[in-house]
Amino acid sequence: MDSLKEDLKKQIIEQLNLEDLTVADIADDALLFNDQGLGLDSIDALELIVLLEKYHGIQLTNPEEGKEAFKSIDTMAEYIRKRKAA
Repeated sequence: MDSLKEDLKKQIIEQLNLEDLTVADIADDALLFNDQGLGLDSIDALELIVLLEKYHGIQLTNPEEGKEAFKSIDTMAEYIRKRKAA
């Protein structure tokens, strides 16, 4: 398993207090803000912004970037890698 994606799942579970979930419960391509995925809401989106800065040193200031980055674990990992490479 991709260590960044595994770390992201652990961080999301911790940051959003999703104690009923495990890393294995979250698919890399599951939609984070969809009832078939994690079913996160706008408050959770703010927590994800905090998570990016706290764990990865990335400040998200463009809401459109956030919409794309927070689609799934896959897109979050891609966004982090792209920002850290820049």
